[in-house]
Amino acid sequence: MRSTACTAALVLSLALGGCATRPAEPQAPLTYVIVRHAEKSTDDPRDPSLSDAGQARAERFAASLATAPVRAVYATEYRRTQQTGAPTAQAHGLTVVRYEAKQAAAEFAATLRRDHRDGTVLVVGHSNTAPAIAAALCACEVAPMPETEFDRRMLVRIDPQGQASFEQTRDR
Repeated sequence: MRSTACTAALVLSLALGGCATRPAEPQAPLTYVIVRHAEKSTDDPRDPSLSDAGQARAERFAASLATAPVRAVYATEYRRTQQTGAPTAQAHGLTVVRYEAKQAAAEFAATLRRDHRDGTVLVVGHSNTAPAIAAALCACEVAPMPETEFDRRMLVRIDPQGQASFEQTRDR
């Protein structure tokens, strides 16, 4: 009899515990923000850091994402991309995740889509990689980026059905 009472109490506590669960929080829509690194200095021809103008752009960029639900910041192994992503990562308590600049855009995009379901994901690349990454994420055509362009922001939004939309803006 005691065993039956214990079993009934256990079943009742499990049933009541199930009623006490909180409803799932709504997920933030998934948005990939793809940018080229900010303006670079001339301090090292192989791996330059950001110039003062580039550092200022990286800070303004981080400020523009201050209220976004940033889940991850990716940047290539180069100083200029790491320094472009660092202010955003720091503002959200994240570490910049390195990816290989030479990795195929389609392969990298597949990893991003597999690893992220919601929120905002910042990807910092190069003039010769950022448009290809955006194109791979949205399965759309994205214009090439000249070496002199630093202010293009590419947004790929993924809706709950997995459909992508693409938008371009300019940083101020």
